[in-house]
This record gives sequence, structure tokens and C-alpha cells, in this order.
Amino acid sequence: MEVFNQEITDNYSIYHGDCCEVAQDLPDNSIHYSIFSPPFASLYTYSNSDRDMGNCKTDEEFMTHFGFLVEHLYRVLMPGRLVSIHCIDMPAMKERDGYIGLKDFPGDIIRLFQQQGFIFHSRTIIWKDPLIEATRTKAIGLMHKQIVKDSAMCRNGLPDYLITMRKPGENPEPISHPNGFTSFIGTDEPKGSPYSHHVWRKYASPVWMDIRQSNTLQYRSARDSKDERHICPLQLDVIERGIQLWSNPNDIVLSPFMGIGSEGFISIKTGRRFVGVELKESYFNQSVKNLERAVFEVNQSSLFKTKV
Repeated sequence: MEVFNQEITDNYSIYHGDCCEVAQDLPDNSIHYSIFSPPFASLYTYSNSDRDMGNCKTDEEFMTHFGFLVEHLYRVLMPGRLVSIHCIDMPAMKERDGYIGLKDFPGDIIRLFQQQGFIFHSRTIIWKDPLIEATRTKAIGLMHKQIVKDSAMCRNGLPDYLITMRKPGENPEPISHPNGFTSFIGTDEPKGSPYSHHVWRKYASPVWMDIRQSNTLQYRSARDSKDERHICPLQLDVIERGIQLWSNPNDIVLSPFMGIGSEGFISIKTGRRFVGVELKESYFNQSVKNLERAVFEVNQSSLFKTKV
């Protein structure tokens, strides 16, 4: 395994390197839950590295490379446990794909995981404001003027999805909430209140209408002029719901595409341990800062409770 840098503490182990190479050295059945946002094929360019899956020339090439990681995810995940993948429907572009439309990226991911033996567990739709998408992307299908020109080309906005896959077998460590759990973020329950039927209805809904799109680690972090902006960090609300639903305190959570450390930040804040891998050096360095801050905040909170 070639690792350019690493940070290992009692709370987390993070690696600056290739996720496929790091994953192949993780022990079998050692991960309790995994949640991450993979590169969206060739939609964004994250780095110039040949190891970067986002630099694939075609969607087929991306799925081939991604498949190597999925094979390792199946091996390292405990039986009966889950992996959640944040993704979107991919816009097809005239100059790149030969047509204007959509590509079923979530469906391709589901089929890829199924080929490796995973079971399709659930698909959650995450609502997004179509006006914000139209302003940001200038997509023809969302332009108001298209209604006048030819509404046959008008389409709905693109939601996010959280695709969750399950490894077959009996879960050796059931995820139970005998005393409920306290939500860190993402709910209007009174602070400190236990897991309730009201919260369960939100989490169990097939459409999450209340995810705050701006509630990302990038938004919460103190940043200076030299910090590089992450293109699309995963919302903290989404990460927390997945971790609270599908892992126990002190479980190990894995993100093979760590970015600036969003999944690790929430893992630590909710009492889990974290393993993360990031190929891009600037993102890895920022994740170190963010995870150190999470540990500091948890320790400060514990110290305050002890004094009280």
C-alpha cells in the first residue's frame, strides 16, 4: 500500500492515498458502516492524478475502476451491515454524450454493487430546490424561457439520492436503540430529547424534504484564503441520519472518498470511530484540521458536563 501521509489517533485513522490500495489492506469484516459521496464519473475534475476516478474518459471506464473498490467494500464490511452512497442522476451533454438528457447513475451503482453480492436495501430521495439548480447550472430543461420556446424539453430538477446496500448475512452486532438516541443536527426535536416517533417518521420517509443544503462542513469550518473549496461536500444532515440509523456508538465508519472529512466529523461527534482515505493532498490536509476540531469539541463538551 502506497500512502503519502497518514494521521492515526484513538478516534480516527485517515490516509492520503488511493482508496483501492488502502482498502485492500483493511481486515475482513472490520467495518461496521460506510457512507460516502463518490466521484460522479467525469462530471467534475478533482485533480490531475491518474489515480483519480473522476478523470475517467467514459462512464464505463469509471464503473470498471469503481468496481475494484466495491469488491473490497464487500470484503471489509461486516455481514448484515450497510454502505450508503450519495449520488445523483447524471446530466447527459450534447458535446460529450451526443444528446441532452439524463443518465441513470444511481441505477448503475446499484447494479454494480449487486454484481459484487450486495443486496439493494433502500433508496432515499433528497429534495433540492429546482430554482437554485437552474441558477447554478443554466440547464436548458430548467430555464423558464424553455416553457415558451418548447416545453417538451422542460424537466424536473435533479434530487440527490442516498443509495444503501446491505452485505448478506446475519448482523453479529445488532444496531439497537434501547434508550433512543439524541440527534446532533438535522431535526427540530428539542435539544437533548431522545429518539422519538416524530424523528423516526422523518428518517423513514422515502423523501427527505428537510435536508439543509448549505449545512456542509465547508460552510461550518473556519477557512482562510489558502483553503481550497470542495466542489460538492455532502450535507452533514444526510451523514448524521445514516450514521445514527445504521451504526452503533463506537462502531467504525469508513469513507473511501473522504474529501475534507465530513463523514469523519459527524462520526466523531456522534461517538463513532472513523477510517478515511483521500487522494487529493489539499483536501486531506483540510480534513486533518476538521477532524482535530471535532475531537476538540467533543472533549470540550465532555469537560463541561463533568464540571456541571
